[in-house]
Amino acid sequence: MSSATDTADIRAVKAIDVHGHYGTWSSIGGVLHQLGNANAENPIYNNCMSADAATVARRALAANIEWTIVSPLLGLVPRGKADTVLGNREAFDVVPRTPGLRQWVIVNPRQPETYAQAADMLQAPWCVGIKIHPEENVYPIREYGREIFEFAAKHRAVVLTHSGGVNSVPEEFVPFANALPELRLILAHLGHMDVGDITHQVRAIQACRHGNVYVDTSSGKSVISGLVEWAVGEIGSDRILFGSDTCLYHPGMYRGRIDHADLPLADREKILAGNARRLLGL
Repeated sequence: MSSATDTADIRAVKAIDVHGHYGTWSSIGGVLHQLGNANAENPIYNNCMSADAATVARRALAANIEWTIVSPLLGLVPRGKADTVLGNREAFDVVPRTPGLRQWVIVNPRQPETYAQAADMLQAPWCVGIKIHPEENVYPIREYGREIFEFAAKHRAVVLTHSGGVNSVPEEFVPFANALPELRLILAHLGHMDVGDITHQVRAIQACRHGNVYVDTSSGKSVISGLVEWAVGEIGSDRILFGSDTCLYHPGMYRGRIDHADLPLADREKILAGNARRLLGL
């Protein structure tokens, strides 16, 4: 388990943040807006959730994060109104010019041209896989999952998906993962669920037959005392990847949660970097 003796060892590990963004955040149309939360139109809130690519890279470096894999907020927000094609183009230009960043190319079935765009961008060495966001791009995964995941499997692309919303219930990904053993899927946001308990991502992974589904730590729920440790006990450390949802949240906080997790050093090293290196070839 963690101890003062190995604190320096784990802090020396260069982490890989598999869940990042850069750009300008907008809560318009999102959950806060739907709930009438004043922060949805609060410029201070939205400014705090925004950062350019250079700032994202700088914050990561300060937390000893070697790589942050980002998708552009331009391709995701405002909810249901984002231009994903334009966002992907922007990221394809910005990411290779920003040390420490790698790219997720967003596939949005409501903009079918993103499929051809992704097929091209996945050839670039800085583009590591596909990002999907059924909530911000507004489509139910149960209806669009087959075409998305068959495309990803054809191109041997790892997929990172938002999970935990009405369009992205973790268990609804299971049939696709079971039907496509070659698919490699990361469910974002350990413990997150708009309605329901904190176990959904873990239970979905347990229901998958081929060991091809993972979860990342990019959820405020993951900082609950004991949740990461419980997840390791249920599915093993090999299925959990470090993610922070930067720039929306600060990567140093999420890094600290894993550094000080009540887990053996080897498990924390896998979560911070080893699993991502193996899965993504970094």
